[in-house]
Amino acid sequence: MNYERLDLDKKDILLIDDMADNLRVLSSLLTKEGYNVRKALNWQMALTACQTVLPDLILLDIMMPEVDGYEACQYLKAWELTADIPVIFISALDDTFDKVKAFKVGGVDYITKPFELAEVLVRVQNQLRLRSAQLQILQLNTELEQRVKQRTSELEKALEKLQGEITYRQQLQNKLLDIALHDSLTGLPNRVLFIRRLEKALHGAKQNDNYRFALLYLDCDRFKVVNDSLGHLVGDELLIALAHRLKTIVSPVGTLARLGGDEFGILLEHLTDIDTAVQVAENIQQQLLLAFQLSRYEVFLSASIGIAWGNKDYERPEYLLRDADTAMYRAKALGRVRYHIFAPAMYQEAIQLLELESDLRRAINRQEFIVYYQPIISLATGRISGFEALVRWQHPRRGLISPIEFIPVAEETGLISSINLWVLQSACQQLQIWQNHPAISKTITMSVNLSARLFSHPHLIEQIDAIIHEKQVNPANLELEITESVIMENSQEVKTILQQLQERNIKLIMDDFGTGYSSLSYLHRFPLNGLKIDKSFVKRMQENHEDMGLVPAMISIAESMGMRAIAEGVETPEQLAQLRNLNCDFAQGYLFSRPIKQELVFNLLTTEPQW
Repeated sequence: MNYERLDLDKKDILLIDDMADNLRVLSSLLTKEGYNVRKALNWQMALTACQTVLPDLILLDIMMPEVDGYEACQYLKAWELTADIPVIFISALDDTFDKVKAFKVGGVDYITKPFELAEVLVRVQNQLRLRSAQLQILQLNTELEQRVKQRTSELEKALEKLQGEITYRQQLQNKLLDIALHDSLTGLPNRVLFIRRLEKALHGAKQNDNYRFALLYLDCDRFKVVNDSLGHLVGDELLIALAHRLKTIVSPVGTLARLGGDEFGILLEHLTDIDTAVQVAENIQQQLLLAFQLSRYEVFLSASIGIAWGNKDYERPEYLLRDADTAMYRAKALGRVRYHIFAPAMYQEAIQLLELESDLRRAINRQEFIVYYQPIISLATGRISGFEALVRWQHPRRGLISPIEFIPVAEETGLISSINLWVLQSACQQLQIWQNHPAISKTITMSVNLSARLFSHPHLIEQIDAIIHEKQVNPANLELEITESVIMENSQEVKTILQQLQERNIKLIMDDFGTGYSSLSYLHRFPLNGLKIDKSFVKRMQENHEDMGLVPAMISIAESMGMRAIAEGVETPEQLAQLRNLNCDFAQGYLFSRPIKQELVFNLLTTEPQW
């Protein structure tokens, strides 16, 4: 980078992020606003940039290789030349602990990804103003000292002028304090000031056993839809209107603060019991039923609210904020547009979930996963036609963990993509071994489940091609299972990917058919080769012999569209007989075999069992 070309009249901003796309977007935005922008992909590049020209502001990502954002910030604060340069964290991590840690290591602000460009600009402008004001204060202090030394003979005049400077400095400091403790968009107290007031409330509870208070944590439901559809300016207008409406409800009884994004905190003090907090939450929900009349739009908004009962047992205000946040997420999980009161058991569940997520991240790096295989039986021949690859987690302490326990966490955190690709690679390697064995049929197939998250991956096709090429398998023997949610989320993009897979002769199977949207309108628009009938329908079929349920209809749908029908969860000979009578093509389940390790598959194939 040519640092000599920097315009010294412009504020200089250093972007530190290992994601080139993030650097490009932020650089373009800030450059258009008239800032000098420099970029660094890692800590070493950032250090070199600071040693060459000291920036006025640093935007720092947390999740980076080798040296993460927290360590980088600590290094910057420990170095004398960069200690006072403001650092704004930008991260996809949205947990309260992550944000608190960011402020502890010296960050002045925290922006959650995906970030809103308008919000980034406002926060950057605020911190640059703060920085300029701080430098101005330092300069004023220096000038004051020089004037005192130079004008001792004119003491009265100097003292008079000094008093004026002190007054100005005090006004400037008050202005800085106001900026630092209030949200620039709504004018409400921000997270820093709110935590201070929570700390004061906790102190009051420790000093007086009769002092009671409660914390409400409010998060708007689907606020991103407003920003995406109507634009960020309308989103900001809606936040201002929401803040005003909440203030009219809360002001008589408590303190309202904007904690960031579309999240608000409410502190209710001097309560007799938690019923008052519940009444406030219900009042808020009721008031949000009324539309917001904005300048150009009429917008409806709902919110989920978490309630935590304050008491002297809390050591820090951040812990109280954490528990209210946990209760709020439980409200969202229960269907949104509601409130939920925190219970201690929820904290233990959150800790266990966090531990599971941490273990899961380590498991990916340490390759603690193994693949089990369950045979798929051709009902026409009674022989094994293929296998479905099913992932299991061999935890170093807890032993074998079922996917029912860890797959939802992997889906929520995005780790499912890495797991999916690893399973696909392992399954293809096993398929290649079977295809090259003289005692095993060359037509044996391998089915692998793909998560909906993978279909948003920009290089999915290239990665699948690379795996097939590396493992040297026949793509015609590979079957990829997808759920209905894949198709319903973004039909055009998904359709393109599915067509590309079909061009490679890879078979596509609709998994768990009938348990999702179950709309027949989309089936003919996508290149599907088969439908998997969920085991719940197979079980219901046996429970009511007179009414076979939806299974016959599903088999007929598959047949009419030229697809294969595969029944899952077959456990009894009666179910097998019923499926054969209905001309179902394939089946799998415990009747034939549980999922087994790969070393047991060869014995199953060579003994040639027949059903």
